[in-house]
Amino acid sequence: MREPGNWMSVGQKFEAMRQDIDLKAETKMREGDPQAESLRSEGDVNFSASRRAWADSHLDEETRQLLAEDARYFLHQSLSTPCLGVLRSCRGATVTDWQGRDLLDFHGNAAHQVGFAHPKVIEAIAAQLASLPFCPRRYTNLPAIRLAKKLSELAPGDLNRVLFVPGGAEAIGMAIKLARVATGRHKMISMWDAFHGASLDAISISGEAMFRRGIGPLLPGCEHVPPADPSHCPFGCQGTCSLKCADYIEYVLEKEGDVAAVVGETIRNVPFIPPPEYWTKVRAACDKHGTLLILDEIPTGLGRSGRMFACEHYGVVPDMLVLGKGLGGGVMPLAALLAREGLNVGAHQALGHYTHEKSPVACAAGLATLECIENEHLLEHAWAMGDYALKGLRELATRHEVVGNVRGLGLIMGVELVRDRQPRERAVEQAERVMYRALALGLNFKVTMGNILTLTPPLTVTKGELEKALEILDQCLFELG
Repeated sequence: MREPGNWMSVGQKFEAMRQDIDLKAETKMREGDPQAESLRSEGDVNFSASRRAWADSHLDEETRQLLAEDARYFLHQSLSTPCLGVLRSCRGATVTDWQGRDLLDFHGNAAHQVGFAHPKVIEAIAAQLASLPFCPRRYTNLPAIRLAKKLSELAPGDLNRVLFVPGGAEAIGMAIKLARVATGRHKMISMWDAFHGASLDAISISGEAMFRRGIGPLLPGCEHVPPADPSHCPFGCQGTCSLKCADYIEYVLEKEGDVAAVVGETIRNVPFIPPPEYWTKVRAACDKHGTLLILDEIPTGLGRSGRMFACEHYGVVPDMLVLGKGLGGGVMPLAALLAREGLNVGAHQALGHYTHEKSPVACAAGLATLECIENEHLLEHAWAMGDYALKGLRELATRHEVVGNVRGLGLIMGVELVRDRQPRERAVEQAERVMYRALALGLNFKVTMGNILTLTPPLTVTKGELEKALEILDQCLFELG
């Protein structure tokens, strides 16, 4: 055990280092450095003045010491280390920090569909640990078989071939490899601003500068097109998308002539919600040009949109569907690649070959999660609660001019803050102020793209919890002045 003096020494060294990093990064942001500004795309910046002010006013000495110890041993990276705080426990829609403060968690890394520590999920994990905690490769096990069967039964169309992996980025990697094997092509089309994971192959098709810049050569043949975001459409749609973005995908497919797959997030978790006809047009374009369609529903599938799979809202069946995050019940790391029957063509290829690809414990958690979603009617609940929350958020927009737009589908919700509605200038500083003030009042959520308050509560969220969140947001926006 460390002596108190050593704790303080670590803390003092870390504080000096942190201030040096913070000041350099803040200077770059003030000077408009695009690399520094790109850090605001995926989440809140972990070295801003607002982060320091939060730490100074809300963290006690024991928490500071734990954070210093964390920062001493973990490699530092944007968005995470140095960390915001230390958690002690989590249950349902609530996380509790080291100082005993409860926070409604409307962030959860989109992994808490059935809430944290759901008793059915915990029970399934405990039972599996007692019998078969690990399954070596070359063998299979009952939970893995049952989960694969269940997903194939739930999935639309003939998406009845499955591979499991620990994380979504690995599942995306398998999808890329399968597309190459099945088509004999290597080119991919994906969207700017998209996020498909942080591995090298995943960032090659992702479209966020903070993950791509400065890394070096990425996968060849990765083309990017504008996302289907009506509020920021480069084709001048001005809020009512004319589907020129879908037409542009077909244009690129025709010009390239040999694209293996179009990879897209059915709904961007920010959220960007494509218009109803968007994926229908993209599906038709892929079919016309012999290109596969891969839809990424890692954060948005499994009921978060009010349907089991977000693609069901569009009446489209992709060639591959990628799931993750909440599949492990908010406990176990688990992701899945679902592919249509005709793509079972890689028997000669190691598409995955991951040590934990058929983890019996993770699969037991996945089965319990799907059972909870079905037995507790969480799809219907998510749709009803999402409708209630979106009405409340739109009512807030009528009272606060800083709210430029409210968007959502089911329990995937976003509140865009703007300095001026016409033209739309991002209210970056205001969004950060709202986030930290909300934390002080008991609400945890994520800021994406610098100015969008992204709200993803568990599907189990209650009306009372939503009302509390709306009250906190209303107060925070009012305090902006």
